[in-house]
Amino acid sequence: MNIIFRELKSIRKSLIIWSVSMMFLIYVGMVKYAGVREAGDSMEEMMSTLPKGMKAVFGIGSLDLTQVSGYYIVFFLYFALLGGVHAIMQGSVVLSKEERDKTADFLMVKPIKRHQVVTSKILASLFAVVVVNLVTWVSSVIIVAQYNEGSSINGLIRDLMIALLILQVIFFSVGLLIGAIAPSTKKATGLSTGILLGTFLMSVVVDLYSKLDFLEYFTPFKYFDGKAIYKSGFDLFHLILSVVIIFLSLYFTYRIYQKKDLHV
Repeated sequence: MNIIFRELKSIRKSLIIWSVSMMFLIYVGMVKYAGVREAGDSMEEMMSTLPKGMKAVFGIGSLDLTQVSGYYIVFFLYFALLGGVHAIMQGSVVLSKEERDKTADFLMVKPIKRHQVVTSKILASLFAVVVVNLVTWVSSVIIVAQYNEGSSINGLIRDLMIALLILQVIFFSVGLLIGAIAPSTKKATGLSTGILLGTFLMSVVVDLYSKLDFLEYFTPFKYFDGKAIYKSGFDLFHLILSVVIIFLSLYFTYRIYQKKDLHV
């Protein structure tokens, strides 16, 4: 329990920064929505002239951006990207930073097994991931309501936040595995960033080229596509695939860290 509190104390500043950033992002996004709504048909005409590649990058498809539901679905892409960055970086650093900060020897001489250390750190970091998700959820409900002139979209926000949480846990677990494998925090964060950006770009490629649809199985961003969730709900296969990725990542994290030679 002391390890959990110690870890929470060490990440409290970054957690506050990420939480405030997500609230600010939602506020700025909805302020822009007000302008989009007022522009009306002229905005739709402008969007229709954008190249297909640009539409894919920004998640713009057949959705009506003058409707708050359509706008929020497109906006979800930014939540997914930022939430993924926070989660994978949190995961990649939480184990490797003990060697970086030269505190591994202090931690490991305590009468506690390595798997207990890993579990405590995972629980503390998962708490941070959940907090970022809840802040995004609550802020969305409150701020969107201020700009929504139609029916409530709280149900849509709920579904997208559940999708966001699963996506966050996927990237968090992958980050943990990278942190357990990588020889240093610098390499762990670099590899984690590369994987996140690579999977994001892969999701864009899938939207651009239908012949590459098979790539969607390699990018979690396509497991929880906002437009698909809005139209038909969650895909069972993608949910199962998410659980498999999380389970395997955690399993190998424990196995590898248990045998890892720590540089103290």
